[in-house]
This record gives sequence, structure tokens and C-alpha cells, in this order.
Amino acid sequence: AELGLASVVAAAELKVRAALPGELADRSGRIRQRFHLDAPGWFRRPEATPHLEALAGAVWRDRLVRLRYRRWRAPREVTRLVAPLGVVLKAGRWYLVGRCEEQVRTYRVGAVLDVEVTDEPYTRPDDFDLAAYWREWTARYERDVYRDQARIRLTVAALEFMPYVFPPEMSRAARAAAGEPGPDGWLETTVPIESVRHAHTEFLKLGAEVEVLAPAALRDRFTATAHALTRLYGEAGSAGAPASPASA
Repeated sequence: AELGLASVVAAAELKVRAALPGELADRSGRIRQRFHLDAPGWFRRPEATPHLEALAGAVWRDRLVRLRYRRWRAPREVTRLVAPLGVVLKAGRWYLVGRCEEQVRTYRVGAVLDVEVTDEPYTRPDDFDLAAYWREWTARYERDVYRDQARIRLTVAALEFMPYVFPPEMSRAARAAAGEPGPDGWLETTVPIESVRHAHTEFLKLGAEVEVLAPAALRDRFTATAHALTRLYGEAGSAGAPASPASA
């Protein structure tokens, strides 16, 4: 439906089911009743993609598109002439794969501000494999996004809680690098991080059951946060100790 193909697919499905032998037609109905795909992750609504249908049409007809796109670095808004090669749905988000300035690049469709589909055709490379490109691109992205590491100490309960609230790569690496817990039930480990700011947000999920040892900039940020929380809640605190993340 998001690709603008709902009516086409529905009509094709009706024709195919009508042409199937009775047993296969019954089997297709049973599959529909028993299996359902819900692409977006938990607590995440599908991202608004008002330009997806136009981009998918350009992909299908091999037409160049002029994109006005919002990106994370300055200048935030850019305009690019792109030869669209395919669209990909990943964890509830749509991405456009296209060639721009002699390079194949990936654009999040939700960040596209405006699209002009031109009448100019382009020649699609015969050797381009969308699935192979996507596997290589996602592997490179996941490898490159974590550019630093943090050394932390935390409780066993906090380590066990990490898979529920942390990105998979962070929690997997933390568990793999974890040492043996000491008599106090705390242990040390190393966690890959995107940046000091990102790590600060993630580690806050573990409350007082994690201590940052390095890098110094991240530890300083937590020191400032601790002082700010003390000013906000008062040094005396409230009755009763805070619950651990694992039991909350």
C-alpha cells in the first residue's frame, strides 16, 4: 500500500487465487489466516513517507529524480540528482538506493522533503544487485557507526537488562567482553559507542547500576548529570532506595 500498489496487488491476488486448483487455493487462504508480517519495531509507528510512491514509480520506470533531502550534517538541506536503483524496507523504515555523483548511496525516504521525477531516463547497470548491495551496506554501516568504546563497571543485573533497552551491537559486545563479577556483584566490560552524547543517553537507562570509567569526557558528563540530579531532587533524597533497572 505504501508503494501505491495496493489495488494492483489485490487484483493480481484475486486472479491468481481464482486460477489455483482447489487445494492450493485453500492453502493460500490458510496461510493468510495463520501468518502475518508486522514490519515496524515495538513502540514505533511507521515513518511518514509521502514521497515513497513517487520514488517507487521512478525506480520502476528508470527515471532520474531531483531530491531535496534533510541530512544530519551541515548543510542540513541539500538537493541531489539521483538515479534511483531500488527501495528497501528495513525495520519499518523505507530507504532509497540510488546513484549520485558516480556513487551508489542510501537515502532514508522519511528524510526526503521534496521529489521531482524528471522525464530523463537512465540506464540501469546490468550488474547491480540490490540485495547484495544492501547486505554490504548494512554490514558497513553497523561496523562504522560505533566509532569509539567506553569502559564501564556495572552490576550483573544491569548487564542482564541491557539486551532489553540497548541496541543489539552494544549489548552483545558488553556481554562478550564482561569479566567475572567481584564480591560486590559488579563487573567491568567494554561497550562500543557512537559518541559521548549517544552513550550518555544509553547508559542513563541503567540508572545508578553503571559507572563510566572511560573515556573521561563521558565520565565528566555523568558527573555533571549526577550533580544536576542532586540539585533537582535534593541531597536527602526520598524514602527508600531506587529500584534497580532489572526489577523496575
